[in-house]
Amino acid sequence: MREGTKMKISVYSLLLTSGLLLAGCQSRQPDSASCQVGSAMKQTQLWFGLSKPDGQSISTQQWQHFVDQVITPAFPQGLSVVEARGQWLGNDGVRVSENSRGVLLIYPASKEKSHAIDLIRTRYQQLFAQESVMRIDQPVCVAF
Repeated sequence: MREGTKMKISVYSLLLTSGLLLAGCQSRQPDSASCQVGSAMKQTQLWFGLSKPDGQSISTQQWQHFVDQVITPAFPQGLSVVEARGQWLGNDGVRVSENSRGVLLIYPASKEKSHAIDLIRTRYQQLFAQESVMRIDQPVCVAF
């Protein structure tokens, strides 16, 4: 085989492999027909740190007030809160270990709900001087 032919085959193989890998990474929102059980919905996890930059902690009362006044009105159908301990690397390069809360939301996917989630994240960052609130979205099939 000539050198030019080998190069063309190698480039083609690389492009084909890359395309297949990327196609496998794309997640599709399941539709009701693809759910074996339940309905197609969206699941979002939000992760909130409970330490302020000044060293103080966000109290249980402050956290609950935030849930009651900000999250619950946007998701009145329900949510779950998980207590956790996490660590992350701050923008300043310092590793932070802190208590945290996870919030699990399950809802029919819509631009309005996605926007509401971003507003929750922004409000928390503003109220408690946080660098970020992590958001994880997944398509799910849900049965109640």
